[in-house]
Amino acid sequence: MSTKVFYVPSVNLMGRGCVKDIAPYIQELGLKKALVVTDKFLMKSGIAKKVLDVLEAAHIPYIVYDDVKPNPTCANVHDGVQVLEREECDFLISIGGGSPQDAAKGIGILATNGGHIKQYEGLHMTKHRSLPIIAVNTTAGTSAEVTINYVITDEERKVKMVMVDKNSLATISVNDPELMLGKPADLTAATGMDALTHVIEALVTPGAYPVTDAVALAAVKLIFDYLPRAVKDGQDIEAREQMVYAVFLGGMAFNNAGLGYVHAMAHQLGGVYDLPHGVCNAMLLPIVEEENAKHVPHRFRPIAKTIGLDDHGKTDEECAAYVIEAMKRLSKEVGIPSKLSEIGVTEADLDLLAENSMKDACAPGNPFIPTKEEVIEMFKKII
Repeated sequence: MSTKVFYVPSVNLMGRGCVKDIAPYIQELGLKKALVVTDKFLMKSGIAKKVLDVLEAAHIPYIVYDDVKPNPTCANVHDGVQVLEREECDFLISIGGGSPQDAAKGIGILATNGGHIKQYEGLHMTKHRSLPIIAVNTTAGTSAEVTINYVITDEERKVKMVMVDKNSLATISVNDPELMLGKPADLTAATGMDALTHVIEALVTPGAYPVTDAVALAAVKLIFDYLPRAVKDGQDIEAREQMVYAVFLGGMAFNNAGLGYVHAMAHQLGGVYDLPHGVCNAMLLPIVEEENAKHVPHRFRPIAKTIGLDDHGKTDEECAAYVIEAMKRLSKEVGIPSKLSEIGVTEADLDLLAENSMKDACAPGNPFIPTKEEVIEMFKKII
């Protein structure tokens, strides 16, 4: 019997207004000066300022690095390290969705391990823990604030490098729904569907086990119940808060069970076309799961029951079909595009996309391993 290891930050703050409580936790750790990693939108919008105000009130010194791109690059990471070293920072505060969170992880890892970020692509490639990271999440989707995963784009190869590294785990995660109020509907939809992808993949992967199943199924219900509300009304604080809980639960699920070919393929679309990760996941999710259902249809039954199917007398295949149709309806309801061609993807790149998908760190977590031709066919279904 194999040992199960469950990774999660040691301290996790959740709930309305919780960002106002971060200072004592930082001070308790004896940390001196923060490199705040974020992006220009969050600085201009005033969202980052809500965190900076807390630091200033507590007299915690900081310097801001806000050049992170939507798909953070190697240059972002190395530029951030230069700022951190020049300013003599001893910890990081990441403010944002997956992009600032991932960039901060890369910076923290390089600060303690040295070298080039490309060296750490793959599984647990570092020797030393990252500098402490206080991960303040501002989107309900990526779960990057609670996971051991991060993704950095190699600009030269146009490849998203996936790092799965226990040493990159944040020290404290902060999920305050008040920081998510008013987010645009398209961003809310994309990040929410990213969260759904996490939990569905965590439920069908061979790496799943009862603990990850339990938190993933709880997240599934919350997403189906509250994502449409959050998209429809950006000021719906109850929907935002429930999505916060869904994202936290989902992060715990896939962080410890694994992902699969939806993410493996979506990473390539992001790397080549610089597309939003959540949108790519949402479009690929039903396509990949249709194939997965041919191999592990029984894994879809608990999902179907969770979202409302009376499974009495139903076959596993019928349960799987119900789940896949429900995912398609939800995706349409929240406004996800239906065809890759709508967002600039062309058939000319499918060979490259498929080849790189098969090399992705998430690929081995899929219930079956497709051939290159099968990956191309999955892309073609929504081209």
